[in-house]
Amino acid sequence: MSADTETLVLDGAVHPAANTRLFGHRAAEEFLTRSYKSGKGHHAVLIEGPEGIGKATLAFRFANHVLAHPDPQTAPESLADPDQSAPFFRQIVAGASHNLLHITRPFDAKTGKFKTAITVDEVRRAGKFFSQTSGTQSWRIVIVDPADDMNRSAANAILKMLEEPPKRSMFLVISHVPGRLLPTIRSRCLPLVLRPLDEPDLRAALLHLGLAIPSHAEARLVSAARGSVSQAIKLVNYGGLDILDAFENILRGGGAEQRKAMHKIADAVSARGSDILYDFFVSLVGERVTDNAKLAAQAGDLDRAFRLSNLHASLAERMTVSDAYNLDRKQTVLGLLTDLAAAL
Repeated sequence: MSADTETLVLDGAVHPAANTRLFGHRAAEEFLTRSYKSGKGHHAVLIEGPEGIGKATLAFRFANHVLAHPDPQTAPESLADPDQSAPFFRQIVAGASHNLLHITRPFDAKTGKFKTAITVDEVRRAGKFFSQTSGTQSWRIVIVDPADDMNRSAANAILKMLEEPPKRSMFLVISHVPGRLLPTIRSRCLPLVLRPLDEPDLRAALLHLGLAIPSHAEARLVSAARGSVSQAIKLVNYGGLDILDAFENILRGGGAEQRKAMHKIADAVSARGSDILYDFFVSLVGERVTDNAKLAAQAGDLDRAFRLSNLHASLAERMTVSDAYNLDRKQTVLGLLTDLAAAL
């Protein structure tokens, strides 16, 4: 990807624009291609599902399909792997396409980090994009990735475009948690729900990436990844398996060993340059509390389920406040783990 379109890509992953393979979502591909061929496809599709299962890759694959077959009536009903020799494919990969705009969190060269949100300035690029290409007969496609990252002003700006879409325009809106989006945005999009990859598809995707999985940890990794390729990459390439081990030690025991495990996690996720591992930890905590709340509800222990649901909300708020005010991350994590161990 070019410097001006730099996008966060995990070590060991392939940028969705350049990824020529997708695993486990054949039905979603067929739905998109058949809808497009019918000429009745929706101008905005909300591609939703857990993070790391191929939503952005699907969006880029479908965009390549539309640009390769601008006339829906003559387009095939099946979606083939992108033609890497096609000029529009190379332009998309380079971030230089006149027909596709990828809106995501921008990279801040001053701080050397990605901004925490998609701002209204990023969304306004779509307005300029449409005006510059309005004289062509090609489709103009905007991929919002993910829409969950938009701040309020950006969300309102994209809503106006969804309400009055330009001619021959298409919006592919990606969301990990669609419940966080404005209801008005959801109402103007056709929802397309993707599920986590099953075990064979996840293994095929990891094999395609050449991810080196320790043989002794393979079964455990596949289980812990929960059908997410990005989660598997974090487990292997970012020390996620070590964090998972320490986390299990915290929940199992007490005393000195528990405190040691707490400090191990806090040191790891608060170190410089550990933002991805920190996000992995936050996700791990949320999943574990949610899982326990569901188990309690299924067992009929509604009081415990209610307490765990409140705990999930309070922990999420604490992490948000910590990030917003740049509080000491290690102390925040230690406090969170202490409360979590007591509750679970």
